Amino acid sequence: MLKQLSAQDAQFLYTQTANNLTHIMGVYIYDPSTAPGGFVRFKDIIAHVESRVDTSPLFKRRLHRLPFDIDHPYWVEDEHFDVEAHMSHARLPEPGDWRQFCIAVARWFSKPMDMNRPLWDIYVIEGLDRIPGIPKGSFAMLHRVHHAAVDGASGAHAFIAMSDIDANGTPAIAEPPPVEDLGEPPSSAEILSRAWSASMQSPVKFMNALMKISPAIVASARRSIAEGGMTAGVPETRFNVPVGPHKMFDGTTVALADVAEIRRKVPGATVNDVVLTTVGGALRKYLAKHKELPKESLVAVAPVNLRGKGGKASTPGNQVSAMSVPIRTDIADPLERLAAVRDYTVEAKEAKAGVSARIMTDLSQHIPGATMAAVARLVTSERFAVRGTNLFISNVPGAQVPLYLAGARLVQQHGMAPLANNMGLFIATPSYNGRIAFSIISERAIMPDIAFFRTCIDESFADLMAADPKPEKPKAATAKPKAAAKPKAKATAKADRKNTSSSSRRRPGSRPRVKSPR
Repeated sequence: MLKQLSAQDAQFLYTQTANNLTHIMGVYIYDPSTAPGGFVRFKDIIAHVESRVDTSPLFKRRLHRLPFDIDHPYWVEDEHFDVEAHMSHARLPEPGDWRQFCIAVARWFSKPMDMNRPLWDIYVIEGLDRIPGIPKGSFAMLHRVHHAAVDGASGAHAFIAMSDIDANGTPAIAEPPPVEDLGEPPSSAEILSRAWSASMQSPVKFMNALMKISPAIVASARRSIAEGGMTAGVPETRFNVPVGPHKMFDGTTVALADVAEIRRKVPGATVNDVVLTTVGGALRKYLAKHKELPKESLVAVAPVNLRGKGGKASTPGNQVSAMSVPIRTDIADPLERLAAVRDYTVEAKEAKAGVSARIMTDLSQHIPGATMAAVARLVTSERFAVRGTNLFISNVPGAQVPLYLAGARLVQQHGMAPLANNMGLFIATPSYNGRIAFSIISERAIMPDIAFFRTCIDESFADLMAADPKPEKPKAATAKPKAAAKPKAKATAKADRKNTSSSSRRRPGSRPRVKSPR
């Protein structure tokens, strides 16, 4: 049966431009010494991927986009599917170090995808022998997927489904999902009929959705007005500018055990709080070095998975909302910063801070495709993009056991995601096998010294590790002043009665005396 993209999936197509490509990419580094014979050839990788293309619907389906975007596109079976057409490989130029690797990764990420084929590709890079901490003979696999096809959770699931749990080739996910029958591409008559029906029903469905969530809209609007609008609390930084086509990449990793040790220093703190605090400390160092640190805290947007416990990550597509979080770049002490982040996130979470994003997600389902396409392009353009955040921080939990591909063991993992006008910094923090990566994505004109920012992340995390927790004040101490306030209240009431009595003795029409300011 025909399967149409949701409004949330389609928006990643409508907002794509030459400078802002809306695909995501996983960066995976493998050690082939665990494979039979101790090496893996490119054709072995092709054979492995070909054996797993049925683990997710995204591998064989392509877009069927409609003229003038009169309605959201459809997924159709690619009648010319060829796995080798999606795979290529190269070797790092000398000296083959981490800097050369980051340049190669950024250049591949900056290239547009072929939108006429299934929206994924794989680029294998060899020659990583001079990267510290990476075993000799290792290779990297850069796996791109368009954001219209997956979000963070479904993309991570698709990768795990393509992986093994041992060097012998045991699939990480034993049973692939049922084969999707997409049918033939819709005819012109069917396209017009469906588009007309959607356009006619959209106003009714839109109003129904609007009525259901109108209290939330009113509350959100009042809060936005009270706080000064969409840019309130979001300082202007070098990241809030139009984004160019030349992306940058760098990254570092830390042990999850160290993250757990840090969060225990502040009761109630989570792994995500430690991630936000680390980035906040790094940006404080980076912007202070450039004499650009604002007095107000920078604000980050963090995604919220809407699938819930019953949601299936195996289903491609996007089911996410988002919340805004001050990352407290205005606080120097690392543990005080962590406590402040914890205090905000423990109350804000998705149910409160994500309300506006959820509202827009619900309403967008009932906006006609042509209207949504035009609006999406407008509000993300260089001229009209709103400064609603300073950066994006995405924390996607991954497998905590070793994964393999064609017998080679995965030793390091990073993630990359699109930037947007007025949001020129993205920090992806995927975790894998006891470690969490801080993957930095920016643009050359915005962050030319991206390696220095990586150092700032390392130093910020080290500050959190070295910090000693301060004993929290007992709660009873905060209750004493309230009890002592009663006599003062009586005295105030007595004074009021005295003033009232004296004022009642004034002559009618006389004015009270007012002391002139000195």
